[in-house]
Amino acid sequence: MEQAGPVGGSREGRGVQFQFSPEPTLEDIRRLHAEFASERDWDQFHQPRNLLLAMVGEVGEVAELFQWKSDSGSGPLSWSVAERKALGEELSDVLIYLVALAARCQVDLPLAALAKMETNRQRYPVGLARGSARKYTELPRGTTPGDPAAGAEGDRTGPTGEKAG
Repeated sequence: MEQAGPVGGSREGRGVQFQFSPEPTLEDIRRLHAEFASERDWDQFHQPRNLLLAMVGEVGEVAELFQWKSDSGSGPLSWSVAERKALGEELSDVLIYLVALAARCQVDLPLAALAKMETNRQRYPVGLARGSARKYTELPRGTTPGDPAAGAEGDRTGPTGEKAG
């Protein structure tokens, strides 16, 4: 199978679903960044607050790339090679700072992501959330069989959590 470049250019648009490369892992990225920062004696500058603010700055740089682009068409898939390269670089900066922040705070990101996905599955049951952009607190509850938000007796609550009926 043909391999994509760092921004996934060669696999897009051919009916092949995008997939991340299996390597490097988040642990590899954590280790590489830790080595990079240590070699430069930058650990002293990498307190959680510093890493968070750096990440927010990088998110701003990602937003800047999208700022005046049209929402029509295929979006970033139709951008120039240089624009897609810049997008890959800025998203990488966000990821590196996120991994560094998680490591500094001792949050195991893969496990935290799995736990969050399970929480989201419970908050957004398919039968209630499919095709809806409403927040879980605004979804009708207790209206479908097996709804985890329904009480033991199938009590229904409204969008704000108040008892219905």
